[in-house]
Amino acid sequence: MYGVEDTIAAISTSLGEGAIGIVRMSGADARRIAGNLFVPVQRRLSWQSHHLYYGHIVEPDTGQTIDEVLVGYMQSPHSYTREDVVEINCHGGIVALRRILHLCLREGARQALPGEFTLRAFLNGRLDLSQAEAVLDIVRAKTDLGLRHAVGQLEGHLSARVKALRARLLDTLAYLTATIDFTEQEIPFRDISPDLAEVRENLRELLRNADRGIIYRQGVKAAIIGRPNVGKSSLLNALLRTNRAIVTPIPGTTRDTIEETLSLDGVPVLLVDTAGLNAQTADMVEQLGIERSRLALQAADVILWVIDGSEPLTEADQAIASLLVDRPALIVVNKIDLPLIAQVNGLLPESRKVYLSALTGAGLPDLERTLLDVVLGTGMTADDAPLVNSLRHKQAIERALNHVAAAAHSYDSGWPADCITIDLAAACDALGEITGEHVSDSLLETIFSNFCIGK
Repeated sequence: MYGVEDTIAAISTSLGEGAIGIVRMSGADARRIAGNLFVPVQRRLSWQSHHLYYGHIVEPDTGQTIDEVLVGYMQSPHSYTREDVVEINCHGGIVALRRILHLCLREGARQALPGEFTLRAFLNGRLDLSQAEAVLDIVRAKTDLGLRHAVGQLEGHLSARVKALRARLLDTLAYLTATIDFTEQEIPFRDISPDLAEVRENLRELLRNADRGIIYRQGVKAAIIGRPNVGKSSLLNALLRTNRAIVTPIPGTTRDTIEETLSLDGVPVLLVDTAGLNAQTADMVEQLGIERSRLALQAADVILWVIDGSEPLTEADQAIASLLVDRPALIVVNKIDLPLIAQVNGLLPESRKVYLSALTGAGLPDLERTLLDVVLGTGMTADDAPLVNSLRHKQAIERALNHVAAAAHSYDSGWPADCITIDLAAACDALGEITGEHVSDSLLETIFSNFCIGK
């Protein structure tokens, strides 16, 4: 899929109007291609590494000036990819960027595939695989805390732990392999139980808060549901501290789902405001909105069921309750600024209840704290920083832990060394999948295909 000998080129900034745009090239021919297109103001071009040069991109055949640019050159190996890299900084218009990219391709570069620059950084040893994945996490970070965790992974915090544990297992594996080939007189006895126990405990520690780390990275989806006119859109606006959704006294104002992301103590929460669940409507558009509300409910990680506390419960409320059995739901009793009439004590006994007024904001901090407890678990705080924030990493560590546990059991049971080495080798391979020391081409393609082109 990837031709590592090619010189690649891509637009590395978002398409659209902007102050600047960047066309990036990486590979052995990057400087030659740039030299064919770039006319510096100072006619002598020395191509010193990590210098910017001012001039113009000119179409070689016609002499037409395409744009006024700054060209940066980074000589191998002191670049992002550890190859020669040229970055052409032009104005941020779509036409100029595409014209310059087209000229680079015409002069011999190849269009970069998604994530190919970062893939080359990995293949050339500048980043390990978990650090390369952190690059994408930084681009996609939805909160300051998510960004902080991604930067920590880019700096190698997880890699250092995983590599140390893998080195410990490899040392144990080398000892056991030697005992197979040599006599007891040649290889002094060594009890490997303490090594295996320590590795197991470290792997358990990494897994302990992995689910929370994944939440910080990916966020959660919270669907706001309820019958018409109970204050769902008002609650969305109150949580966002802005008037995002239209609010009127007329039931059925919301006809479609509205999605906005809230940073809740560092956790990205995608709030989905839905149309009121009302089975009695004859309005076709409202029926379509209700169907989308049901789909949003099914896809949600947590549900905020809004009830009008100033009115008795209705058949529609009871019908909604039946949809939420065994679902992670919070019952939000709204309109406490009015006399409380609704009897909610018997509803969804396993679900927590919060009383608030979306109009005045009373009770809103309590809802936010309760929602965070439901998402992260009671007692968790955003100050704790899990090292594992990827499902792929979590699954690899779980496999490694299972293999180490099996190896420890075999050793304690007196099994031959060659049987124990099978599990230890598998554990090393699993940890190597995190850092890229043991990884298949198909896994690399899967990971880097999620990147944008130009990164």
